Amino acid sequence: MQAYTFRLFTFFEAIDKTASLGLHTIESYPGQTLSAEHGDATIQHHMDAELIPAVKAKLAGAGVTLACYGVVGLGTDEAEARAVFEFAKAMGIETVVSEPDEAAFDLVEKLIEEYGIPVAIHNHPKPSHYWNPDTVLTACEGRSPMIGSCADTGHWMRSGVDPLEALQKLEGRIRSVHLKDLDKFGAGMDCHDMPFGRGVGDVKAWLLELRRQGVRTVLSMEYEHKWENSLPELAECVRFVEQLAKETAG
Repeated sequence: MQAYTFRLFTFFEAIDKTASLGLHTIESYPGQTLSAEHGDATIQHHMDAELIPAVKAKLAGAGVTLACYGVVGLGTDEAEARAVFEFAKAMGIETVVSEPDEAAFDLVEKLIEEYGIPVAIHNHPKPSHYWNPDTVLTACEGRSPMIGSCADTGHWMRSGVDPLEALQKLEGRIRSVHLKDLDKFGAGMDCHDMPFGRGVGDVKAWLLELRRQGVRTVLSMEYEHKWENSLPELAECVRFVEQLAKETAG
């Protein structure tokens, strides 16, 4: 679960909602209010270190792992970029999701090697810098295999990019996924999320392509619709993936 799905709620509430769906991993984003009990504190890489045990205890109590962090900026300021990796290390986060400055890749690669934490390049919709998978491939060229794509299927659809073709193009460089289905293709922001299988995207084909590639990574659901009560439609998404897994097992 990408916690942005529950941006109207606190991070602790997002953890509980994630667990209620039978899911055991969550991706946090910087700036979400932590909890009602912690005032104006937010989950982010400059969070007071004294709050980290409370966050870990909440996650453990719910049976949820904080797997990814993003989308977070990574620029040429080493102290700021290092703070992101220090936070990821302290929280046990496995992947940092970012849209790094082009000029920052030498620094990003240095920190990846130092901390052993991969960076996945996210694609926001056109005209953002990484909307085209070719741009992501160019950024990865000659770089550590720990630099790759955070494949956002919904934003590709908004940009008129076929997610299946994009996944195939990025083979070997997929580090994480923001899995979405939408009601329209190529409509920019004039569209919204749908339960998997009820939108115009071929979610089954995308998941089978990831399996074919042997991708072993977090698939984060990010549902940016019906913000106040998206749980029923998220439950449909979970059932879709679980049923596909059963049908195609073996």
